[in-house]
Amino acid sequence: DPWLRLRELKKAMPKTPLQMLLRGQNLLGYRHYADDVVERFVERAVKNGMDVFRVFDAMNDPRNMKAALQAVRSHGAHAQGTLSYTTSPAHTLQTWLDLTEQLLETGVDSIAIKDMSGILTPMAAYELVSEIKKRYDVRLHLHCHATTGMAEMALLKAIEAGVDGVDTAISSMSATYGHPATEALVATLAGTEHDTGLDILKLENIAAYFREVRKKYHAFEGQLKGYDSRILVAQVPGGMLTNLESQLKQQNAADKLDQVLAEIPRVREDLGFIPLVTPTSQIVGTQAVLNVLTGERYKTIAKETAGILKGEYGHTPVPVNAALQARVLEGGAPVTCRPADLLKPELAELEADVRRQAQEKGIQLAGNAIDDVLTVALFPQIGLKFLENRHNPAAFEPLPQAEAAQPVAKAEKPAASGIYTVEVEGKAFVVKVSDGGDISQLTAASSAPVQAASPVAPAGAGTPVTAPLAGNIWKVIAAEGQTVAEGDVLLILEAMKMETEIRAAQAGTVRGIAVKSGDAVSVGDTLMTLA
Repeated sequence: DPWLRLRELKKAMPKTPLQMLLRGQNLLGYRHYADDVVERFVERAVKNGMDVFRVFDAMNDPRNMKAALQAVRSHGAHAQGTLSYTTSPAHTLQTWLDLTEQLLETGVDSIAIKDMSGILTPMAAYELVSEIKKRYDVRLHLHCHATTGMAEMALLKAIEAGVDGVDTAISSMSATYGHPATEALVATLAGTEHDTGLDILKLENIAAYFREVRKKYHAFEGQLKGYDSRILVAQVPGGMLTNLESQLKQQNAADKLDQVLAEIPRVREDLGFIPLVTPTSQIVGTQAVLNVLTGERYKTIAKETAGILKGEYGHTPVPVNAALQARVLEGGAPVTCRPADLLKPELAELEADVRRQAQEKGIQLAGNAIDDVLTVALFPQIGLKFLENRHNPAAFEPLPQAEAAQPVAKAEKPAASGIYTVEVEGKAFVVKVSDGGDISQLTAASSAPVQAASPVAPAGAGTPVTAPLAGNIWKVIAAEGQTVAEGDVLLILEAMKMETEIRAAQAGTVRGIAVKSGDAVSVGDTLMTLA
């Protein structure tokens, strides 16, 4: 339960301000929410222990940050407006100064420069920080990812230019996809006018703790072992890179990563040189994957890609590809107002729907039921599954044990060292194999059995409609026996965190629907046929 986790963290660190990222009008999701949902989410987050909200918008559209920033300040928390840094022919120093001024006019307590891809060069960092501090009396923070190898230098130059705070990560959880190491920066600044006063020995104790914690998640680590210069061209944030690797692995197409990285800048240009930060990073990345896997650019357009082309996410830095926009608008007009202005208040309806489902499924809502309502509102599928299984220990990861298990086996022959996920009788375990074959720290990775993919029934005679991606059926639109025209939406597939419409490639009659909502499908599975 994310709300419980927040309360527990605050209880453990009562004097330490807790900070979260908030995607403006998107909150934690991939769509815009009505203002009443934004207001209530912020209120509940503050009540549960959140102190600082770093509010950003993937389009750098200040209209999409205003409601969230105002809600944060109205509830007495710290509102930090964000510049989602990127480079393109449309982005200049003046772009960032103008956005800073707009955020200050909205009302913020501080400003953050968010370099999610690690593409902020040291000299650009010095110039940007210097110019903002010269013009505005505002606290300024810098957030850089270490993916390209420039982050440490960018932080140091920003400190020289007068930045007030920088983001780092404890060494055992730093670098590659993450941030520069805290200890390295502390040592770099020791004895200077910027000395942090932090104790290296205490930091090492923290690093040692997380070295052990990290081992448990080895199976989820990305492929990156050092710096990656491809990111300087593709501008892929660290989190997006691991997501892409995971997506391609799920599609049995891990060898296509370089092609996808080459396609990403082209998609980004088609979408108006938008910054690559959640959710636009996932949208651009997923569309690039679709373009590569289907073998034809924009043969399939994800629902969220269409949303950007329609203006549903806000202003783009420059106009989008006109032909693509005309294709998705289908004669309609693009959205030019603040997208959330088109949304009616939705909190009451969301609450009624969650209470109805809870009653139907026998779910006991939390004492503060609004927290459960918001969980389902922001994560419709997994949120409801969580509520259904909240009191079922078998559905969750085991609680940490006080002590690691003692060595449990000795290999007959020396084995390569490493950490492996092993499946035994339907249960997954994380196993550490030391040099020489010692096997230790055997822990359950999940107490739930690994489920096999749902079998897909064979469809009847006719032209098969197959799954272009592995994923889950979100919704079946067409009905058995229905006559459809070429281009009609037959069903919606949820794949790679996006909704992809599967359309009819030809006119025909729907026969042999082989799937239903919630079914898992693999690439090439027959979903239905058109006779």
